[in-house]
Amino acid sequence: MSIIKADGVSIRYITGDFKDIGLKEYVVRRLQGRYKVTEFWADRHVSFSLERGDMLGIIGSNGAGKSTLLKAVSGIMVPTEGHMEIHGSIAALLELASGFDGDLTVRENTYLRGAMLGYTRKFMDEKYQEIIDFAELQDFQERPFKQLSSGMKSRLAFSIACLVSPDILILDEVLSVGDGAFRKKSGDKMREILNSGVTGILVSHSLEQVREMCNKILWLDHGKQIAFTDEVSLYCDAYEEFLRTKKLPQNRQQVEQLASGWQAYLQQQRRQAERTEAQRLEAMLESGTSEAAVQAAVSVLKKRRPDLLAAQS
Repeated sequence: MSIIKADGVSIRYITGDFKDIGLKEYVVRRLQGRYKVTEFWADRHVSFSLERGDMLGIIGSNGAGKSTLLKAVSGIMVPTEGHMEIHGSIAALLELASGFDGDLTVRENTYLRGAMLGYTRKFMDEKYQEIIDFAELQDFQERPFKQLSSGMKSRLAFSIACLVSPDILILDEVLSVGDGAFRKKSGDKMREILNSGVTGILVSHSLEQVREMCNKILWLDHGKQIAFTDEVSLYCDAYEEFLRTKKLPQNRQQVEQLASGWQAYLQQQRRQAERTEAQRLEAMLESGTSEAAVQAAVSVLKKRRPDLLAAQS
């Protein structure tokens, strides 16, 4: 049985001018047929399914409908059309700093956020110190939340959501919180959770994270589903080339062409880097004394091409 299954999910936003014109004018315009609303489909006919232990990476440029789809998975929004089927508890890291009270302390906000996620006081008592230690906020427990830096706030939210046992973990651009050391720690924690059998969904502009952590990929563009597949490497390559050329694939053949184009581009960049390195070395040798130049050249050859030195001896 699928843990998550989306079947033709479409989500529509409706905007109008009611709030600008007031109730009386709204009634008059409705009676006269002059009241207008605008429909915007954030997602259109999106379908995918995930089994236990799957990690789905959702890719797409800004406005593709990624975050809206996550809200439907987490239950924050109900699809306008289609059906979303979820089996299991969800921990959603969508907007990390939301749901906190700035005037309450870090300790109070930890318990408040835990209650919002449905955890009991006893459970939070058991997990509290672990959460604080992971967030590295031992010296800030009685400090008002509003006095924390944005990185500290995100670290606390991340720690609360991750140091629990969900069946489904939803991540929206959250593995970049904190400094480099904490990013590594948060990434390691994600891998530990996923290895335990949790089903995950990751939205990230870092394709390196998607390649490393995901076994399935969903590509969205302006709400339209381009692909849902387990060929993560191929479609990441195609998406990289799409970002460079803005050519959207219409079929599998075009996906393969884009991926080949990206690999060719990488090879070209590597050759350019090698030429640049050689030029820098040549300039360095020419600018030094003859003895220093020879010693530098020999040192480089020993490391890079010892076979050339052996051939000359």
